[in-house]
Amino acid sequence: MTPSSNGNPARAAINRANSEHSTGPRTPAGKQRSSLNALRHGLTGHVVVLPTEDLAAYESHLQRFVDQFQPKGALEDQLVQSLGDSTWRLNRVPAIEATFLTLAAEDQLDSIRTNEPRAAGALALAQAFHHQSRALANISIYEQRLARLFDRTLKQLREIQAERREHERRQMNDASEIFQMHAGRDIPYDPTQDGFVFSTAEIQAFIQRRDRLEEAYAYSEDENHLAAAS
Repeated sequence: MTPSSNGNPARAAINRANSEHSTGPRTPAGKQRSSLNALRHGLTGHVVVLPTEDLAAYESHLQRFVDQFQPKGALEDQLVQSLGDSTWRLNRVPAIEATFLTLAAEDQLDSIRTNEPRAAGALALAQAFHHQSRALANISIYEQRLARLFDRTLKQLREIQAERREHERRQMNDASEIFQMHAGRDIPYDPTQDGFVFSTAEIQAFIQRRDRLEEAYAYSEDENHLAAAS
């Protein structure tokens, strides 16, 4: 019979060592790294949400982009994620700039010689701008790069979605023609047999909407003819 760890001091020591390794980070630095891991982007491993930011707010921010663009497929998902991340970072820039200038201005207060608090604050801020002009320029460059990234990503997403929707439109037109042929012959039709991803209900809804639009166009033309003749 195999002895249990209760009767085996060496095994008990090993178990204690293993349990210590499995309880997660213990040092402050380790705990901080662990907290950052929880906020990392699942695809790139980069930290997107800072520890001082609200993860739920970021997720809500990203969900608004998903709701607006309705991505389909891995590439569209990635592009929408990039849009959400770049705008999240862009929205962070003003706060970074304001915090940076506040701290820089506080460092200048000791050199200000005035008893007027507002004047001291204004002078300290002016000196902060003067002494930190290079850092502020870097922040501006960072913001411009994010803005260009957003513009490029949005352009690419719109092009890809337009191409995908045009392909879906052609596919739906083909599927509706075949469906109507089968319906005219009173033969059941399974769209998957021809490689379509549309359901029968989706094809029927498309045909109904198309017929209604054609009816509306015809009605509009008749109204225009009557107006021209009167």
